[in-house]
Amino acid sequence: MSRAVVILVVTALAAACSGGGAPQSGAAQQPSNAQPAAPPPASAPQQAPSSAAPVPSGAPAPSSAPAPSSAPAPTGAPPAASQPNAPASQPAAPPAPVVQEVTIPAETPLVVTLETAIASDKSRVEDHVSGKLARAIVVSGTTVIPAGAQVTGFVTEAAGSGRVKGKARVAFRFDRIAIRGETETIQTARIAREAAASTKSDVKKGAIGAGAGALIGGIAGGGSGAAIGAGVGGAATVLATKGKEVVLPAGTSVSTHLTAPLTVRVPVQK
Repeated sequence: MSRAVVILVVTALAAACSGGGAPQSGAAQQPSNAQPAAPPPASAPQQAPSSAAPVPSGAPAPSSAPAPSSAPAPTGAPPAASQPNAPASQPAAPPAPVVQEVTIPAETPLVVTLETAIASDKSRVEDHVSGKLARAIVVSGTTVIPAGAQVTGFVTEAAGSGRVKGKARVAFRFDRIAIRGETETIQTARIAREAAASTKSDVKKGAIGAGAGALIGGIAGGGSGAAIGAGVGGAATVLATKGKEVVLPAGTSVSTHLTAPLTVRVPVQK
């Protein structure tokens, strides 16, 4: 009997539990004009995280279309040149002058007007000498070297006159000539000048000096004194007399000649 009672109690409890989950018949009904509740929004499918930087708000979203292979040229812009612009044409250079070579033979005379003064007692060996060609040099009707061409050289010898013996002398030569802006080397003959010999007046002065010495010697010591006096007087006169110097002032014309041929480039007259 106790077992039966237990079964009944369990059954009753089960029935009670099942009846509590059903809706009660007396529950209040929803009003007829109430709006049905909106269904919850569908969750958007999750996208894979992008490695690109986030786009700031307000900026247009980047296009997913592929970038064009080359950007179009701006409207109105000239097409790019495939090659650099060629430089502007330069005026043609004047043609080179036509020249011919003319050879001046050896022994051709040169007349030069000195621009440098030369003196036997003042000039020194290797001193500079300059002058200008006084006459043009013409070969077969062609003026090879015009008059006025600059000529230069140097002193080769200079010696002043001695009081006892020796004459004054000076020598020089030219070795350069300027022709139409170009300097040419030339070989010329040496130009030398020597002082003139003693004049008769110098000899008379010597005789007078010797006589005066003899007179003084005779008064001092008789005959032997006269002989000594003559020697002393004559020597004194010779030592006191000096010969002339060689002086060639600027403007002096001197002559020489070529000792070797000279080839010169001469413009051809058209």
